[in-house]
Amino acid sequence: MSEGPLTLAPVSDAVTNSIRVEVLSRYVPEHSRPSLGEWVFQYTVRITNQGSETVQLVSRHWIITDALDRVEEVRGPGVVGKQPVLAPGESFKYSSWCRLRTAMGVMRGSYQMIRADLSQFDVEIAPFALKAPYTVH
Repeated sequence: MSEGPLTLAPVSDAVTNSIRVEVLSRYVPEHSRPSLGEWVFQYTVRITNQGSETVQLVSRHWIITDALDRVEEVRGPGVVGKQPVLAPGESFKYSSWCRLRTAMGVMRGSYQMIRADLSQFDVEIAPFALKAPYTVH
């Protein structure tokens, strides 16, 4: 991992082509089963169109890396079943989750967007950490 979960915060913020993507992640202990090697994390994303053109989010690409450098890639249309259209100044916020086989990891990725003239571009989702707090029993 070029940027490990120990050095990253559970937040990220990136602007690409006037589209801002902010992410906040948190560990979800009530859905996790560490004794079975399963840690669940929720992440909340806010996408803001800071530009002057209306755009639509058409697909996503996530790269999820656990603490043992195992990589899972997730691709698909839209986010949470939606392909939001963002006029200048508008935001779209959603929450989703992922499961890891280790207590720490990193997520990063991109959204594929389209403009009114049908030109496409990618928007960066900057890396953010997935970290479960350590507990002593």
